[in-house]
Amino acid sequence: MASLPVKPLPSGHVQLLRWNLITPAVSRDPSKVSASFKSQQFLGLSSYLCFDESVRHIRSLRSTRRRVSKNAGVSTPVASAEDFPAVSWDSWKPDKTTAAPSLSDVIWPAAGAFAAMAIMGRIDQILNPKGISMSVAPLGAVSAILFTNPSAPAARKYNIFMAQIGCAAIGVLAFSVFGPGWLARSTALAASIAFMIIARANHPPAASLPLMFIDGAKLQKLNFWYALFPGAAACILLCFLQEIVCYLKENLKF
Repeated sequence: MASLPVKPLPSGHVQLLRWNLITPAVSRDPSKVSASFKSQQFLGLSSYLCFDESVRHIRSLRSTRRRVSKNAGVSTPVASAEDFPAVSWDSWKPDKTTAAPSLSDVIWPAAGAFAAMAIMGRIDQILNPKGISMSVAPLGAVSAILFTNPSAPAARKYNIFMAQIGCAAIGVLAFSVFGPGWLARSTALAASIAFMIIARANHPPAASLPLMFIDGAKLQKLNFWYALFPGAAACILLCFLQEIVCYLKENLKF
């Protein structure tokens, strides 16, 4: 069969033809562009031109950060790899905004912590016949906060005593209702966190007091006296020593 010669179209008609054939298919499903355009030929236009144009259009869509809706005319952000922030490793490095501590900034807080544990250890020797102890584990965290960062919210006197007394009482109440076990521990911890949020008394070491009471047979004999001893009573001593440490840090620097 003889082929008929085809008269080429003007460039303007070719561009219009490309727009009508290519743009709808790409906007619907770019993954099916190749299969769709291979079956479309018009007036001698080869399919590879359509495929090349579709690839260019897809690349332009990927590189575009925003697209405009045809109906509402509202710009909508398009997610791309550049939108995600780079991984920051600053949290794994020392704080660069603070100056390096001097020798006195290290010695005085350490000396305050040593004095606190020594005094409470001596009190433990006096209370040993009664089977109770004053130097409990949460007080180590309280000492670290008071001596190293006295301006922190957790070091405020209101936060300390409100959280210590409230969380200890919650532990006693949870043990009285649920007895020893996971239910009492989980309920006491959840109630302690809720109490600190409601009372605006942010003091994390106090959250361990209910758990220590539920699991400590020696402390359970104190009943609701546990709300005042050893947590609140020991914090009085720690706050007194904190004032001494802060004074020494300000006036005796070396």
